[in-house]
Order: sequence, then structure tokens, then C-alpha cells
Amino acid sequence: RPNQVWDDALHKTVMGRFGWKAGQPNLNQQNVHAFSGDMGLTTSLRPFDDCTDTQTACKQAPNGNGPDGEPEVSDNILRLVLFYTRNLAVPARRDVNDEQVLAGKNLFFQAGCQSCHTPKYTTAANAAEPELANQVIRPYSDLLLHDMGDGLADNRTEFQASGRDWRTPPLWGIGLTQAVSGHTQFLHDGRARNLLEAVLWHGGEAQQAQQQVLSFNAEQRAALLAFLNSL
Repeated sequence: RPNQVWDDALHKTVMGRFGWKAGQPNLNQQNVHAFSGDMGLTTSLRPFDDCTDTQTACKQAPNGNGPDGEPEVSDNILRLVLFYTRNLAVPARRDVNDEQVLAGKNLFFQAGCQSCHTPKYTTAANAAEPELANQVIRPYSDLLLHDMGDGLADNRTEFQASGRDWRTPPLWGIGLTQAVSGHTQFLHDGRARNLLEAVLWHGGEAQQAQQQVLSFNAEQRAALLAFLNSL
């Protein structure tokens, strides 16, 4: 199901799409909250520091705006960061015609993984920028919330997301995690040391798919992983 979240600019509730629990409605707000929550930088949308109730020194400090009263991150910088994040391309797939990869793709569908990790969409005709309109994309995500069971629960709510709910993470580019990030730690807290462990942590709505993967033999699991690493 979709998460319904607050849009800071529109001042109303809309569908969430970004973040671990789909708690942000668009890239600009995702960036704004990252500036605020991760870096302590003010913007015109959040002209205050993101302090918790227990951070008394933070709450008593000035809001962090510059001497002229302007936010630390100007609207122009925010516009440039939005342009960059909006147009950042995913890497091209590798080994798409490899026999093992193709066998793994069939097993991905056989296990039912595509019911949440939706392979393909066409972007809207009225996209924010003309270059992004009517583009076929393959994120392998439905961007929706799913109950993933007690094993993955963080017991933290976010708007309509419960402590057991997670947005389906996109899989595009996942095969280059080691090359880009220098590790293969997966899931929200990095508990899975590799992709197979990540699959085996699936519970709740994904329990049946997880059981299907458990029924695969070693050759089939290797093929499934080859497909995932080709994304």
C-alpha cells in the first residue's frame, strides 16, 4: 500500500515514494530533510535545525541562518542539487544475455519476487523535465509499503508505515554495490552480508517468495544471484 505523507511545500498529505519507509513525497523534500537531519543545514523549506526534544543545546541555539537571515542552503543550491539527483542515471546492466543470468531471471519470477520488485515502468508524459518524460525505466520496485514481518521490524512508525513496514527497495544497480560502496551489506541496517542473506531475511508478505528461494538447489540459487548481480 502507499504511504500518505506530509508535503512541506504544498501543505497537504500526498503519496510518499522516497526513503526506507516512503516517508518523503519527492526528491526536493528528500534533499531538504537530508540537509536538515543529516547535516544540520537550513533551507527555505526547513529554516530551523532538526533538534530532538532531548537536545536542549540544539533547541536553544540560533536557527543557523546566515547573517542576512538567509538559509544556509540557498534556493539556487537546492535547485542544483535537485537537478543532479533527479537526473543521476543508474549504471547499465551487465551480462544481460548470459545463460545463467537468464535462468536466474526466470527463477526470480518463479519465486514471485516481481510482485513487489516490479521490473518496468514508463515515466509520465508530464514529467518535471522533458528529458525525463516517457522513459522506460527498470527500477525493480513498486515504491509501496509491505509488511516484512517481525524479523525485519524496527518498531518505528513513519506516517502510515508501521514498525514492520518497508518500502520495496529498488534493485537497479545493486550488483555494483561492492564496486561503488566497498561492501555488500544490505537491508536497512546492513545486517545481511550478501544478497542471499538479504533474501532469507524476507518475511511477512514476502515469506512465500523466501520459501521458494529456500527450495532452490545450489545451481538455481547461483543463477538467481547472477541475475540480481546483473542489475
